[in-house]
Amino acid sequence: MNPPPRVVVVDDQALVRTGFRLILGADGIEVVAEAADGAEAVDAVRRTRPDVVLMDIRMPGTDGLEATRRILAGAPDALAPAAPRVVMLTTFDLDHYVYAALSAGASGFLLKDVTPEHLTAAVRTVRAGDALLAPAITRRLVERFARTGAETAALHRDLAGLTPRELDVLRLLARGLSNAELDERLHLSEATVKTHVSRVLTKLGLRDRAQAVVVAYETGLVSPQTRER
Repeated sequence: MNPPPRVVVVDDQALVRTGFRLILGADGIEVVAEAADGAEAVDAVRRTRPDVVLMDIRMPGTDGLEATRRILAGAPDALAPAAPRVVMLTTFDLDHYVYAALSAGASGFLLKDVTPEHLTAAVRTVRAGDALLAPAITRRLVERFARTGAETAALHRDLAGLTPRELDVLRLLARGLSNAELDERLHLSEATVKTHVSRVLTKLGLRDRAQAVVVAYETGLVSPQTRER
């Protein structure tokens, strides 16, 4: 049996941190540290090596986006060898900082008014290695902020190593389909779908589905105008 997730809670409001600590603790999830800004968050992660970081975006000083970049993207004071999963906390469901955080490697995002049950389930989901995606919101967010034009042309090369089937899988991932829905759409077994998803992530050097969504839009594989077949 796996030990309970270890979590760092980052928010500039003490009341929010306390509330999250109580909710998580009541479900057997250990909060190993709290932080009031991004700089404190980086230090706390270095000290405690958590499984998951719940990261507020908008904070004074070092904000959540910069802290996420330092933790996940190899900044001089980044953590090694293993980085935790980062879940962004926001009061808005369409926030360009969230998109930037997904691009930087965050595993998803939650609205701060999340229910206790959803919060604890989210922590366990990302700790298990899955992305935390609300498909409709994530698609709208990516469609709004994904790069277009000349920038995407160079990125097409990133997809050159994918097979036609893997490209199909990536297109459907970007539309928010679950493994079960991929099974049905592609007429494949669950095990085969999982293999294809794993290969897509490995070939593109991605942590999880959240980054796969971003890459699919940024490369132009999927666009806001694309219709599902």
